[in-house]
Amino acid sequence: MSEPHGPPEVEPTHHETRDISLRAVIGGGVFIGLAVGGLVIVADMLFPQKSLDRLLKPPFPVIAEPALQSDPVADMVAFHAREMAVLNGFGWTDPARGMGHIPIEQAMRQIVREGIKGWPVEGGTGP
Repeated sequence: MSEPHGPPEVEPTHHETRDISLRAVIGGGVFIGLAVGGLVIVADMLFPQKSLDRLLKPPFPVIAEPALQSDPVADMVAFHAREMAVLNGFGWTDPARGMGHIPIEQAMRQIVREGIKGWPVEGGTGP
């Protein structure tokens, strides 16, 4: 009979001695910083006007703020009154061509009385 095997022998624990060095981390950071800085300089040399443009004018057009209604109900009442004045009054639509408008009630009575040229009439073909 052989002797029972015990647990295998294990080396004592210790920390990793071959970690990356601080010198390599700092050197890599400096290299990346110089590379980015160099690319910025090259881009500025290739496109010199772009930097000046950003300094002289904003990147987007300046648009005026919308004018908000302080009293929408009163605005609607005034709008309705203006529209009714046009609808029920006389005035020029296009003075250069001699076109105007008449009150809607008068226009409807005139259409009933005279008809519309070429418009079919009930029970007939029109005037």
